[in-house]
Amino acid sequence: MNFRFQNLLGAPYRGGNAVISNNTLLISPVGNRVAVTDLLKSHTTTLPSQSSSNISRIAVSPDGTFLLTLDDRNRCHFINLRRRVVLHRISFKHPVSVAKFSPDGSLIAVAAGKLVQIWRSPGFRREYFPFELLRTFADFDGKVTTLDWSPDSNYLIAGSKDLTARILYLKKPKKGDLKYRPFLLLGHRDSVVGAFFGVDSKTNRVSKAYTVARDGVLFSWGFVDGGVDDAMDVEGSEPESPGTPERDAEGNLNVENGGVKKRKERDGEVDDEGGYLCRGKWELLRKDFLGQAPEKVSACDYHRGLDTLVIGFTNGVFGLYQMPDFVCLHLLSISREKITTVLFNELGNWLAFGCAKLGQLLVWEWRSESYILKQQGHYFDVNCLAYSPDSQLLATGADDNKVKVWTVSSGFCFVTFSEHTNAVTALHFMASNNCLLSASLDGTVRAWDLLRYRNFRTFTTPSSRQFVSLTADQSGEVICAGTKDYFEIFVWSMRTGRLLDVLSGHEGPVHALMFSPTNNILTSSSWDKTVRLWDVFDGKGAVETFTHTHEVLTVVYRPDGRQLACSTLDGQIHFWDPIEGLLMYTIEGARDIAGGRLMTDRRSAANSSSGKFFTTLCYSADGSYILAGGVSRYICMYDVADQVLLRRFQITLNLSLDGVLDFLNSKNMTEAGPLDLIDDDNSDVDEGVDKQTRANLGFGLPGSLPNRGRPIIQTKCLRIAPTGRSFVAATTEGVLVYSVDESFIFDPTDLDINVTPEAVEEALSENQPSRALVLSLRLNEDSFIKKCIFAVTPVDIPAVARSIPSRYLQRLIEALADLIENCPHLEFVLRWSQELCKAHGNSIQQMSRNLLPSLKSLQKAITRIHQDLADTCSSNEYMLRYLCTSGAKE
Repeated sequence: MNFRFQNLLGAPYRGGNAVISNNTLLISPVGNRVAVTDLLKSHTTTLPSQSSSNISRIAVSPDGTFLLTLDDRNRCHFINLRRRVVLHRISFKHPVSVAKFSPDGSLIAVAAGKLVQIWRSPGFRREYFPFELLRTFADFDGKVTTLDWSPDSNYLIAGSKDLTARILYLKKPKKGDLKYRPFLLLGHRDSVVGAFFGVDSKTNRVSKAYTVARDGVLFSWGFVDGGVDDAMDVEGSEPESPGTPERDAEGNLNVENGGVKKRKERDGEVDDEGGYLCRGKWELLRKDFLGQAPEKVSACDYHRGLDTLVIGFTNGVFGLYQMPDFVCLHLLSISREKITTVLFNELGNWLAFGCAKLGQLLVWEWRSESYILKQQGHYFDVNCLAYSPDSQLLATGADDNKVKVWTVSSGFCFVTFSEHTNAVTALHFMASNNCLLSASLDGTVRAWDLLRYRNFRTFTTPSSRQFVSLTADQSGEVICAGTKDYFEIFVWSMRTGRLLDVLSGHEGPVHALMFSPTNNILTSSSWDKTVRLWDVFDGKGAVETFTHTHEVLTVVYRPDGRQLACSTLDGQIHFWDPIEGLLMYTIEGARDIAGGRLMTDRRSAANSSSGKFFTTLCYSADGSYILAGGVSRYICMYDVADQVLLRRFQITLNLSLDGVLDFLNSKNMTEAGPLDLIDDDNSDVDEGVDKQTRANLGFGLPGSLPNRGRPIIQTKCLRIAPTGRSFVAATTEGVLVYSVDESFIFDPTDLDINVTPEAVEEALSENQPSRALVLSLRLNEDSFIKKCIFAVTPVDIPAVARSIPSRYLQRLIEALADLIENCPHLEFVLRWSQELCKAHGNSIQQMSRNLLPSLKSLQKAITRIHQDLADTCSSNEYMLRYLCTSGAKE
């Protein structure tokens, strides 16, 4: 099966800045990937490209065509956002804190350490090195933290940790020319985290600026155009005499406009070539304290058209202020943790907030005070997954004690259950599709109603237990859960909630339970090196035991119930015949699942035995192949009949996670340990002190995070959809969704130069209606599509309908809906609609969300024609009755 990455669920936001493109697309970094959320269609997708480490900054071009991503290793990707492909790559020498496109999209400003660099945007140019560095500003004494462009793309205002903000003029001065020096805005007592230009609403000329410090102090600056003469007097130079010839950047005489420098009126057109913002004067008009002492400002944004400023604080509170009068419009708390990003959309009616620690992403309409988007992922690892029987819903349970239910097609979480008080370890969907079971280490098994969104039943034990496995029989009447501490299996009645039985016999934690799909036999696996079959209903206890040489980690049934597979600690997968009780065959998978080397490992990955085993297994819908995952960056797919490895999926390329590399760079090893695990933060910086005291000092304590807190790549759970067309993996990166649906696969042949009207006509003349219809759909010309539809004979409609790729269904259904309403060939078009539904019923169900508008159009057209025909038939029937009655009387 040609599975490809489709989406990333479970973590809509993990840090960095978010941006809004085309007023409706919210783009946010998720680890080393980028998620794009359509706020109008309520749909989220994840770009297939990956960075080498976690993405820290992103920027989008004004027209929404290009996306710039920068990761923790200072590597940059220039992405075509509409085609979802990487166009160019570049690496910076210093950590990048801010990157922004100019308003015209031709330039990119990058704050790299103490430098501000101006690059020409590569666009679609195909060059050996498309990035061109135009200018570098190195006047800062501290790290640059914020940038903002002027509307004419000639100026930048930059704030830094040296407590100043500077206004930069992009024109490169001549040698010895000091009149275009950066203008300093002084007075702050803390790092400047926000600096913005304000414009005059009448002239659209920069007339003011705002600077926000980390301590919550806001300065409002006004621009006074001092003129060229005043500026030159400040420099101690003589002003130019009237009629002085104008010279270009190289000092050559400019004769295009007569060689005479024309001075523009101060109240007229903006003097782009004169650097007026640097030659005038900036005055402090007002300052005010907008902070939440002792909390600090963590993020801010400014909307130039509304002259409105939004500030986010470290305590989860944000303030919305109308400038220049500093009027507070809103002051609300949206989180209990630090707000890491805040921004306006283009119209200024929506505010987007991000909280990295909670994985929270919000979009708020501030005038009506209503939420447009409210998504929060799991902020700890996802432990378990469960597909609904119709493959439309996905449930996730994690170490944050929460159960979330997601719509797979949209990627949105629509309900969160938080009644558990400890980590959720197992999930199970009931056959009714409206009931979900969850087991937790808090000693409870809970049943959730997905119609009323409530916990309607809780299963408990006489004494406290920790549950790690869960299952239910086909009828949904019996619930079974395995424990971690006392090695028992508890059996409850779903209808009454009473404890029916306790199955004992295992001598280790019961980490997997599953009922046979064809009978009522319960199968359990344990670390005591056994797999046991139980007859729960007859009360006979264990009816059969399969013994292994190593600890059994998990067990699963094939969908037909005639085979079960279990994985052991030595890296093998054993396949048993549960009816005959015989071992059928074994797969040696230790080499296939072998992971990379951890930072703290003393041995190489090849010589290490850790992680070379499978912790989760899952059969395909038809039982022909099996997926296996573990503490590794790989997911293995095996053919069951031939016991061969079909494919390995590498779940991530993120070097921020441990275990991705097979070989570590010896240059990063020191006597004190790996460089990546050594704290080199400045102790005099607030963030550095917080990181040292709260995190690093606790790594040596009992119960602390392994690997000194560095996350290790692994796959905790695998599930294949009942339809067999997608599977999900609960990994350290989040919940990865892989699909074989063609609608999620980019096909570059759609832009072939051979797709022309002439090619369509040629295919029709050669009596190739199928090829002609596909070409017309790729051409997307309505007249050609309808012409090709009518070129198909009624006998060939079924064959042609089957040959249509599912990604063109929406366009074809729209054409059929239009034909039903406007053409007389009703039976012909209805035959097309019927055969299309027969041939692509599964694809239509999977893409129901995207096809819903066109399907409703088709339904509306058919209903309208049906009503018209019904009225006509009724009228004709009554007329015939009248004529027959009249003739009989005569």
